[in-house]
Amino acid sequence: MSPDYPFDEAATARAVIDDSGVLVEWNAGAERLLGHPADEVVGRPAASLLVGEADRRSLTPAGDRWDGVVTLRHRDGGTVPVWLLAHRVRPQEGGPEHWLVVTPIEGDDPRPPGDPLEDVGLLASPCAIAIYDDRLRLRRINPVMAEVLSLSEENVRGLRAPELTGRRQSYDIERQLLRVLTTGRGTDVRTYIPVGGDSTHAWLARMAPITDAKGRVRGVSVAAHDFTDQYLAQERLQLVNEASVRIGTTLDVTRTAQELADVCVPALADSVSVDLLDPPEHGGEAPTGRLSAPIGLRRAAHSSVNPGSPEAVVKPGRLDVYPTPSPQADALLAGHTIVAAMSTGDLEEWLAWDPIRSERIGAYGIHTSMSVPIQARGTTLGVAVLTRFRNRQPFTPDDALLAEEVTARAAVCIDNARRYSRERETALALQRSLLPRTLPRTAAVEAASRYLPAARSGVGGDWFDVIPLSGMRVAMVVGDVVGHGIQASATMGRLRTAVRTLADIDLAPDELLTHLDDLVVRLSEESGTEAGPGEVGATCLYAVYDPVSRRCTLARAGHPSPVMVPPGGEPHEIELPAGPPLGLGGLPFESAEIELREGTVLALYTDGLIETRERDVDASHALLCDALSSSSRSLDETCDHVLHALLPPGGVADDVALLLARTQGLPTSRVATWHIPADPALVAPIRKQVVEQLEVWDLSVASFTAELVVSELVTNAIRYGTHPIRLRLIHDAATLICEVSDTSHTAPHLRRAKTFDEGGRGLLLVAQLTQRWGSRHTTDGKTIWAEIGLLAEE
Repeated sequence: MSPDYPFDEAATARAVIDDSGVLVEWNAGAERLLGHPADEVVGRPAASLLVGEADRRSLTPAGDRWDGVVTLRHRDGGTVPVWLLAHRVRPQEGGPEHWLVVTPIEGDDPRPPGDPLEDVGLLASPCAIAIYDDRLRLRRINPVMAEVLSLSEENVRGLRAPELTGRRQSYDIERQLLRVLTTGRGTDVRTYIPVGGDSTHAWLARMAPITDAKGRVRGVSVAAHDFTDQYLAQERLQLVNEASVRIGTTLDVTRTAQELADVCVPALADSVSVDLLDPPEHGGEAPTGRLSAPIGLRRAAHSSVNPGSPEAVVKPGRLDVYPTPSPQADALLAGHTIVAAMSTGDLEEWLAWDPIRSERIGAYGIHTSMSVPIQARGTTLGVAVLTRFRNRQPFTPDDALLAEEVTARAAVCIDNARRYSRERETALALQRSLLPRTLPRTAAVEAASRYLPAARSGVGGDWFDVIPLSGMRVAMVVGDVVGHGIQASATMGRLRTAVRTLADIDLAPDELLTHLDDLVVRLSEESGTEAGPGEVGATCLYAVYDPVSRRCTLARAGHPSPVMVPPGGEPHEIELPAGPPLGLGGLPFESAEIELREGTVLALYTDGLIETRERDVDASHALLCDALSSSSRSLDETCDHVLHALLPPGGVADDVALLLARTQGLPTSRVATWHIPADPALVAPIRKQVVEQLEVWDLSVASFTAELVVSELVTNAIRYGTHPIRLRLIHDAATLICEVSDTSHTAPHLRRAKTFDEGGRGLLLVAQLTQRWGSRHTTDGKTIWAEIGLLAEE
């Protein structure tokens, strides 16, 4: 006997039978017992070795273990009555199941007087005691161990630990036994194996060497202590703690439901499905009253010990209707956990009309289900259904309590996620209603835009706009309100409205930002409470482009400078005076004017595009310039390319607004200018020149209206304005614009003339004949303008 390997493989007869009943292994002990060599029996049905039909029926166990006496055929034609112990053995990773069948075939060795392995005092212990000899074969067990194993000492004497239980954990126990035998030092081993039935017990095995009078190790004693209750309590506490950590990591309903399912598999169940009630429409609260059957539930998550969850009938995202009786509907209608066993026929009526579900329950050995309502804050959100497959015990009342504790924690997280989703959808709807749905088409620029809400914090206060101005000019604005959520979106809407109002009176960019700064200060004061002042802040970039002069005036308030891409040139950032953020109050803003060639692309954006944790701002600027450098793309394609190049695929931490504008120039052939002397007698020749110019432009249909408008505006300028006076006509395909400028800062206003008034009818006439009219102040005076619709004239 080798000290490293003391096992005598022929001391027991051992065979392995696959799940179809065919012998696949046959050891030397089995050959000694029945005389059949391995090559004669391997591959044959094991039933061919049984003598009687009664033995065949006995060797068809329903559980995982069987023992009893059967009569086997000997090779010489005789019969041998043998006590057999059979275990169902499951491979650790995949593969078919098989049966391990063993019986001891050696008789008792002579027991000399004083044999330490026959210590009656040791066997009299109230603990479960097993004694192994120096070949690590079972020599003795006391009555307590016999009761634990549900086997008699007479039958199991001579078996090894793996043969005794048929479990993989037993090989670990045997290795520890060998260590104690060879070193002479005792050890404690914890193991979790089912013995005496299918239920798993947790054991503390205290192993100690047994020595003779000369100090030689003659065997090993094992004292087994069942600490299953403590183990289960610790396991349940660990599962609850794990659930508190793993469930609710995000504010996503589906992800939270999947976390609930994953936590419970396999610790509590073999398969878990989470079905949720659809949230009410229009963002309302979920119903708090009693539900009525049938109940429609949408599958939110599923987890299983089987990869891919093949036992699941309902796929994630699908809506299914559950009548009564069914585990889902019954639990929701009752308002508490319901455990149903397939063997008792609890679900027979439900499965009768669902053959697919019934077939899969049989195929995967689902024998018990536990339905736990998902409830939070007095609201029913859905139901979690936990099931167990074959080879696992049904749910116990303690399992139900644990499932309810874990589900209750998950319910709060799901409710929080659902409330957040509802608020986020509300904020998104508000944001979408406040942002322009489409950008206006103008003769000055071609524009495209994108807005992305933040992945976690939701929508914020980023906005953009393109505003047509008088004289074919256009204003472009991008802004960012501090904060996120509905409040930030509402503030953004107020600021965007204010910008459009201020732009309509043609304020210069720096003046517009000054007025906007005053508004933000007032909003901060209004939002304050007794507890403290309000905090409303924003940044803004405002630009005005004139397609006639091809010049652009820009001013910014704490906002990133735009990037300019000249035609055929390299992208670069426009240098602008920084300007303080809006809301500080009392600080000046400065504007800058640059010339833009036709075809120049301007990129206006918020800081969410370039400020990330992954890289610094300079690196982001380089990526932005690189993404803008391709001039072959359309503006929409360029927007998508910019976002793809700068933003991570999982979403952004801050919301992003991007506005791209490609400048267009108005040809000089579409502009006509006259300098008017301060002489009323020259109004008629001016009208004639205007008519002639319209004939050149092939716009004679607008001559009558243009004559009246020019006559009124020029006459008013001569009479009330200050020299020099200039008349300018501008037109595109749809509009003819008449502009009269002088150096006076006094602007006219429209009034209703009385019956006998000689004046006051001119501007009223202009307002009636044109699409719109107005005035704008310039650095050296004012301009009165009127737009005549050419399409309407035709």
